[in-house]
Amino acid sequence: MALTVSEVAKLGQLARIELSDEELARLAPQLEVILESMARVSTLDTTDVPPTSHPEPLTNVFRADVLEPSLTIDQALGMAPATEDDRFRVPRILGEEA
Repeated sequence: MALTVSEVAKLGQLARIELSDEELARLAPQLEVILESMARVSTLDTTDVPPTSHPEPLTNVFRADVLEPSLTIDQALGMAPATEDDRFRVPRILGEEA
């Protein structure tokens, strides 16, 4: 069953993607190949394959959380273009109220 151009147009509409006629004609056969590949994968016998989230075991790569000395407020704010109440002062965005 081939994927039609009108079906691809409907998918584009659902995804809120505006597609030209050329794009629809090009995408229909490409998406058909993807769907056929997925159908082939779903026919594989995976009864002896354990469910996994990763093909390789994961190890923790994070370092230990060690408390270390940090900058003082004056050092951190020392080169800031503007400060207010020991904080960086930045321009208001998105019309927020003060």
